[in-house]
Order: sequence, then C-alpha cells, then structure tokens
Amino acid sequence: MISAALTLACTAALAQNPLLQRTYGTPYDIPPFEKLTVEDYREGMLKGMEQHDAEIQAIIDCKDEPTFENVIAALDRSGELLDRASIWSTLNSSNSTPELQAFAREMSPLLSAHSSAISMNKALFDKIKYVYDRRNESGLDEEQIRRTERTYRSYVNGGALLGEAQKKRLAEINLELSGLQLQFRQNLLHDTNNSYVIVRSLKEMEGLPQANIDRAAALAERIGEKGAWAFNMQRSSCNPVLQYCRNRDLRRRVYLMYNDRCNHGDEYDNKDISRQIVALRLEKARLLGYKNFAELQLADRMASDAASVYGLLDQIWEPAVAKAKEELADIKAMMKKDRVRGEPMPWDYMYYLDKARKAKFDIDEDLISEYLEINNVQKGIFYVANRLHGLSFIERTPDYPVYEPTARSWDVIDAQGNVIAIYYNDYFPREGKGAGAWNTTFRSQKYEGPRRVQPIVVNVCSMTPATDDKPALQNTDNVTTMFHEFGHAMHSFLRNVRYSGGVERDFVELPSQINEHWAFEPQVLKVYARHYQTGEVIPQELIDRIEASGKYGQGFATVEYLAASYVDMDLHVLETVPGDLDVMKFQAEKLAARGIPSQILPRYSVTNFSHSMGGGYSAGYYSYIWAEVLDCDAFQAFVETGDIFNPEVARRFRECILVPGGIRPGAQMYRDFRGRDPQVDGLLINRGLK
Repeated sequence: MISAALTLACTAALAQNPLLQRTYGTPYDIPPFEKLTVEDYREGMLKGMEQHDAEIQAIIDCKDEPTFENVIAALDRSGELLDRASIWSTLNSSNSTPELQAFAREMSPLLSAHSSAISMNKALFDKIKYVYDRRNESGLDEEQIRRTERTYRSYVNGGALLGEAQKKRLAEINLELSGLQLQFRQNLLHDTNNSYVIVRSLKEMEGLPQANIDRAAALAERIGEKGAWAFNMQRSSCNPVLQYCRNRDLRRRVYLMYNDRCNHGDEYDNKDISRQIVALRLEKARLLGYKNFAELQLADRMASDAASVYGLLDQIWEPAVAKAKEELADIKAMMKKDRVRGEPMPWDYMYYLDKARKAKFDIDEDLISEYLEINNVQKGIFYVANRLHGLSFIERTPDYPVYEPTARSWDVIDAQGNVIAIYYNDYFPREGKGAGAWNTTFRSQKYEGPRRVQPIVVNVCSMTPATDDKPALQNTDNVTTMFHEFGHAMHSFLRNVRYSGGVERDFVELPSQINEHWAFEPQVLKVYARHYQTGEVIPQELIDRIEASGKYGQGFATVEYLAASYVDMDLHVLETVPGDLDVMKFQAEKLAARGIPSQILPRYSVTNFSHSMGGGYSAGYYSYIWAEVLDCDAFQAFVETGDIFNPEVARRFRECILVPGGIRPGAQMYRDFRGRDPQVDGLLINRGLK
C-alpha cells in the first residue's frame, strides 16, 4: 500500500510539472519561469534523457533503408523534451543560485555520459554513414546535404570511428572536461561577485562620479560594511574606478583584484583546473587523430588551421603595438603633468587614456552619458532594426512569463505583420549573474511540420543601473555592447532553417559586430541620443567630438584583445602538456616573447578566461577579430552606396547572412553577399591602425 501511494504521489507530481506537458499554455509557449522549480528541472532532465534514448533506439531499430528523413532528420528532431528542460542552464548563467549551481554539478556527469553514449553508438553511426555516403545521389537539397555532412563530421569527432577501449577513454575525458569546465565557471562566478575592494575614506574616491560612489555605498551596506564603500568585480562596479579615480593605489587594488580573479591559491583558484583542461583537450584531440586541440577545433571553422589564425593575428599585432606605444607617450605626458613619478603601470592605462582623450578632443564621457539613457538607447537599437530589416517591437512586459523582475519582453514583428520571435533583455548586474554580456535563447528557431516556431531570444548584459537621482545612463562602451548583443539577437530572430546547426564559430560574430557600426552614426544618434532631463537631441558639436575621438585608445584595446587571443591559441597548439605547467607563467612568457608593452595585460588572464577555459571559444577567441574583418568589409558595402540603410544591401545581408543559418559555409555566404572575399584593410582603418 505504501509503495502504491508513493507511486501515485510521484505520478501526480510529474503530471503537475509544466516541463512534461505538451504545451505550457502560455503565449507562444514561453516557459512559465516563475512556476518551475529545481525539482521540475530534475524530473524534466531525467525524463528527457530517457525519452531521447528511446528516440535514438527507434532510429536504430527502423527496418527501412536509411534515408535522410528516417536518420538525419529524425536525429535532428530527437531530444525535444531534453532541450525543453535545459532552460535551467540559461538561467544558471544569468540568475544563478546555490541550488541551481548544485543542480548543475549533479547534471554535468549525467549529460556528459548521455551525450557520449549517443555520439559513440556504432549502430547509429552506421546509419548516418550510409546516408552520408549517398548524400549526393539521393535527391537532397542544399540544406539537407549540409546537415548530413555536419552530422557525420560531428559523430566522427565525437569518437564514432574509435575502438572500444578508445571510446571508453574518450567518454572518461568528456566527463572530466565537463566537470572541470563547470567548476572553472562557478569559481569565476564566485570571484566576480564576491571579491571586494573596500574603501573607508571618501577622499580615496576623488574623481569617481557620484552615481558610482552611491552604488559602492549600497554594495558595502549589503555585504555588512555600512559606512564604507565596496567595489566587486562586475565591470559596472570596477571599470569606473579604473577610468575616473585619481587615487592610483585604489586603481591598482581594483585592477589586480579583477585581473587575478581565481588566481589566489584558495579553493576558487583556477590555475590547476586550467592545466587539467588543456591536458585533457590535447588527449582528446590525439585520440581523434589530430596533433593538437586547435587542429580539432578549427576543422569546422572558416580559419581551418592554426597557421591562418596566427597569420591574421600577426598581421594586426605590429600596427596595434605601434599605436599602443603612441598612446603610451600621451599617458606619460599626462602623468608628468600630474607629477606622478615612475613608469606607467597597467592600472594607469584607462585613467590616463581617458584624460588624454578629454584633452585632445575636449570630450567628457559623463556629459555624453547624459544623452545615453538606456531606454532611449533601446529605441535607437529598434530604430536601426526597423530601417534595415523592417522589424518592429511591441513590449509585452509583464504580460509574458518573467524569469527576472528587471528583464523586459517584446514581440518581434516583421514587415508583413507576423510575430517572428520573442525578445527579452536583461540589462542590469546582480548577485548570481555572470560578468560581461551575451546573447542566448530559451528556445531556438525550429520547424514543427510546416509551422515555423518562433525563437525566444535573450540579451544578457551588465549595464550601469539607475541611482536614486538619475536614470540608467550609459557610457559609449555600454552602448556599443547593447548594439553588439542585439546584432546576435537579430541573427536569431531572422534565422529560418528546417534543421539545427549554426554557422561556424568564427562567423557567428559577424551579425553582432556589424550592428555596432550604426551605434554612433550621426543620423542614428539624432534619433535616440536625448538628454535625460531636457529631452534635447544631442548637439552636432558633441557628435563631431564623439566621431573624432572614436578611434582613440584602439591601440590599447586591440593589444589586450590580441594578447588573450594569442594565449588561447598558444595553449591549444601544444602537443605536450607538462604536468607542472603553470598557466600564468606560460601566459607571461608567451606575451613577453611577442613584445607586448609591459603596461598592457591580456583582456583576460587564463584563470578567468571563461571564453577559452570554460568552453565555447576554446581555440576560438580569435573569432571576434576574424569576424571583424568581415563586419568592417561588409559595412563598407552600405557606405559605398552613400546610404547606411541602403535597402538593397540590407536585403542581401539579410538573405545571404542572417536567414540561412548554417546552410552554407560561412565563406560562401559572405561571397554571396559581397561578391568577393573580405579584405583586411577595413578593419585596420576602422580601428585607426592604418
């Protein structure tokens, strides 16, 4: 009787779990975030893996001749419940809690084992190979052939061709890597949100805008330091100190705390975790027949090999270092004027570059920010999307399910009046939120029969929040970030493909980075840049100064970015990994050998380099600069017509780049749009390096 009662209780609980229902009963089937619990996610994930296994077995057991439809398309459709339940992973990056983090640690080995079992299933792979070998004689269209080829390649790189002993070892490696990468990210989340520089005297913060001082006081009170001021390692907290604070020692303390996240020899230290990740990735690559991990990663990229990556980085490094040295001369002059002795240090760069910029161009970021209130910037972003692609936006906050009280939601409507996507933005820093900015989805675009299912797209950022007396005023870097992430979002809105599989990693930043180009175009600024108090449109004189100063500081910015890109590649082209490898020493030695100015450190140190060590951009951080070659060249296609909203160029960009997803290789999609291969000159000019 007890057993029967427990069974009935479990059945009732499952029946109440929204993840296990056919639909959520919400507009556009948006997940009912506020109703979902970790227990719901656990049930959904376990049931999802079980169902996914059954779907895979059904493909294997099918007695019909293997075809695209009963193998590749069936495989593409499989795992729907697992995908549905996996929204917790998106929340864990932006709205993490100790409970969610523990759940992530619980799920990590289960998901790794589940994935490995499918990717190494010989009976499944035999069917995939049968379809792959006949792909050009089966009447498949271009999208189906591309999906077949990429499926086959992913299974080969997943270990399908290995012997049983090698498969077992590869599964062990995948399991270890999954756990280590998760631990790396969780350590970094902890150090970003829980590392503090405490200030006891108002005088120490001379030069810092009052709004930042007020936020520091509020943070100090929240962590039990009432009467003091606190800065954590969220960029919105620490960057203003580095840019505005006259106190050199405070800048030093903040800079070193940020740069040394997860490098303190404590329980959150990532040095040995990084070494283990690099070693395991190399072992994985060697098992799969590659000489190093970079070779494995680049096999399905536009760059194709490490030599191509280094070739691009080297082409930009020399002019970037030269420009950084020009800026360094300005910094030294400003320090001399301030009677600061000694050589410039890394924590001097942002502060004195800002002072030099003001002196050279008579520009004041504080004044500019008064015209960059976040809601107006959002209107400017929507304006560009409308002019280019005919999109319009109707806000649905709070009609739609809310995953975070400060997040907002919109319907995305195309020129024909169809709702083609749901858009959320989540702009402000908080506990449990990772640093930086990213675009993600709660549901990717897909098809259910003939019906296109709308994607649910999210921009997550850490913008400057409002204070008691001022709205959320942004600096120009934050505005650029907002345009960047919305470029990713538009790619997600407009994508229209029948099968999964995106573009290459070094192509994916093209839609985001090209969108940055419109942010400070004069005719766009006049639409959204309005004074937060008077409503006055930004004066032309200020626009001219923004334009004139736009390239200043690009030597520093480019060198710190390239430095991180080099280190990412250097670690992943290793063909042996010493057991005593010190990743921080490795980083310092590699950059010194390249002649990096001592005043510049890489944008991320290895111990907090989540792009590389946390996964996603491993052996791929170069992708931003690779895509910048594309985006600068692509924007010139608009400029050459004399109209940055040229409808014909916008149509080509939409149809050739945004809509097709990964139907064609990135290089081919770009040639379809531009009529030729990209040229690097546009990047050098855009960054003021040529």
